[in-house]
Amino acid sequence: MDSKYEVVIGLEVHVQLTTKTKIFCGCSKDFGQQPNSQTCPVCLGLPGALPVLNRQVVEDAIKTGLATNCQIAPRSIFARKNYFYPDLPKGYQISQFELPICEHGWLNIETEELGKKRIGITRIHMEEDAGKLLHAAGDSSSVDLNRACTPLLEAVSEPDMRSADEAIAYLKQLHQIVTYLGVCDGNLEEGSFRCDANVSIRPWGQKELGTRAELKNLNSFRFIKQAIEYEVERQIEVLEEGGSVVQETRLFDAEQGVSRSMRGKEEAHDYRYFPDPDLVPVVVADEWVERVRSELPELPAAKLQRYRDDLGLPDYDAGVLCAERPIAEYFEVLVARHANAKLCSNWVMGEVLRSLKEKQIAIADCPVSPELLAGILQRIADNSISGKIAKTVFEEIWQTGKTADQIIEEQGLKQVTDSGAIEAIVDAVIAANQGQFEELKAGKEKLIGFFVGQVMKLSKGKANPGMANQLIKKKISE
Repeated sequence: MDSKYEVVIGLEVHVQLTTKTKIFCGCSKDFGQQPNSQTCPVCLGLPGALPVLNRQVVEDAIKTGLATNCQIAPRSIFARKNYFYPDLPKGYQISQFELPICEHGWLNIETEELGKKRIGITRIHMEEDAGKLLHAAGDSSSVDLNRACTPLLEAVSEPDMRSADEAIAYLKQLHQIVTYLGVCDGNLEEGSFRCDANVSIRPWGQKELGTRAELKNLNSFRFIKQAIEYEVERQIEVLEEGGSVVQETRLFDAEQGVSRSMRGKEEAHDYRYFPDPDLVPVVVADEWVERVRSELPELPAAKLQRYRDDLGLPDYDAGVLCAERPIAEYFEVLVARHANAKLCSNWVMGEVLRSLKEKQIAIADCPVSPELLAGILQRIADNSISGKIAKTVFEEIWQTGKTADQIIEEQGLKQVTDSGAIEAIVDAVIAANQGQFEELKAGKEKLIGFFVGQVMKLSKGKANPGMANQLIKKKISE
């Protein structure tokens, strides 16, 4: 980026809630159903149809507000945001404007370049989604109103971010929080978590904000980063060529890697907001807020710190394990049954996540439960099996659902720890590799690994590798 300019970014994130029904009616909001099959007079905006607020939406808003350090308003109101678009059947969107349910929050982010930073959250408010335009080949389009009236939370940040990397760090943190809370499934491809980015630049030292462009409906972290970086370069080029940045809404073309002008950027007064006369104010008692606060799960930042401080895990391990709540829950069940947290971490990050990725299944469907995995780790700890044999046992559990003890017994996998039996194998290996053994005795210490490997091969993985190592070194000195 040109060093003459400072980048200023603010994000508006739309979080689709996981409620069973829509925000103002009883229609299902399941994704991928037949177009217009999940609608009613309220979703369709038919005359005389009155909205009724879904209480769970309010509860989810309170959860999200508390998790993002917001103040929860004791009284908030819904407003009508008036604009015309074919996918908006009422001719207005029910949202919140002057009195949102959550205000004045913040999240701490961390980037490699700048370290830790606090990003302010101006507000989080409840609103309904619009429908969806479907564009067929040629000039025809149709409207699917299944998504109309779907419950959203819109989280509006302060313009505190100064790079695309900071924006992505903020988005990932918010995404992690709403999925931990269970208020959003976080599916970016289905549009459950999407954002609009307000991007501007200004000369370094200037306090006044530059003219911003809004990048709409970005639903991939990679594309968001690309879109912001492209927009910054575009605005710099405009100014350097003596032009002026126009306040507008732009769409990002991911295939071409460019943004294109969509329309002039609207201001709040353009929407002619006014209180919705069909909906009463939302009153949230202190008791409700405190009850929700008491039921919040341990949030990612606190869990990460606990894994570092109490379990002694490295930052990398803690980050991987905390990334998704189901993974953290799996790990915690495991570590409650096996005290070696680092060994537990290695197996979850290694065999478990690798196998899940290969089979393309979620950890909730993992055939090797944390209880079964704990059985493997216990047999490693008491030297019943080696780490190599443990991986074979893991694969067998994955396929059969049997316990580690059953598999070890049935397949005769118990590790040989009898020094006499292992010494006999060591002697056989040395006899078969006399030349290499002479090199080892002469000081070529790297060959130790070769001999241990041959002992493990001859014993079919059953010999205790540590004992084999000791016996080989003993033979060198004889």
